[in-house]
Amino acid sequence: MPLIKPRTVRTTLVRHITQLFAENQEELYAYAKFIGEPTAYVLNELIETLKKDVDYKTWRAQNTGSFLPISGKAKRSHSPSSLARTSAGRAGLSTLPPPA
Repeated sequence: MPLIKPRTVRTTLVRHITQLFAENQEELYAYAKFIGEPTAYVLNELIETLKKDVDYKTWRAQNTGSFLPISGKAKRSHSPSSLARTSAGRAGLSTLPPPA
C-alpha cells in the first residue's frame, strides 16, 4: 500500500526550481510512476507529511510569518564565474560589443 495516495482534488501550482541528490531523483521518479502521479505531486505530498511533525508544528505556531523569499529583480553579478558562463566572458569581455 503506497504511503502517498493519488490525488483526488486539483489545486493551484507554482513553479519551484531545486536540486536533488542524484539517488533521490531516481526514487522520486520511481515513486511517481508507482502511484501514477507527476513528481510535483509526490514532492507536495512529502511536504504535507512534514507538517505532521510535532516539533515543527510547535515552532510554526510561534513563527507565523511568511518564509517565502522576497521576490524581485535578481541581482546580476559580474564575478569571474558568472562571466565565464557567457561567450563574452570567455573572450575576456564583461559584455558583448555593440553590433556593427
